[in-house]
Amino acid sequence: MTKVIHPFLRLDTMKTPAGKECAYFYGDYYRGRNVEECRLLKAQGQAWSRDLCATCPVPSILQANSCPHLKLRTKIARPLAAVFQRRVQVSAYCEKAEQTVAEPQIGCGQCHALPFKFVIKE
Repeated sequence: MTKVIHPFLRLDTMKTPAGKECAYFYGDYYRGRNVEECRLLKAQGQAWSRDLCATCPVPSILQANSCPHLKLRTKIARPLAAVFQRRVQVSAYCEKAEQTVAEPQIGCGQCHALPFKFVIKE
């Protein structure tokens, strides 16, 4: 249940109602309580409901990219492909590179160097 991003930084994760691990989901079930919330949406003033977790891209972004400089911004919208369902849309911003990130799963490309290339000599 705990994901280690850096030796000195711990990020506690919980399973969402959809079964994915997310650092922003919080559920309190101690002694009959039933409090659930998405702290990312709550911090941005958005209304959360359990059905949003099924299609939310945030858990897969957090699993693919653990950069501490990546800041996620979310909004709830109804895209044309799913007119009758609300979906979470995510945009990302890198604080170190000071630019908008096109693909949050990959990152900005400046914070973490890509692995070196293999050169095969004949």
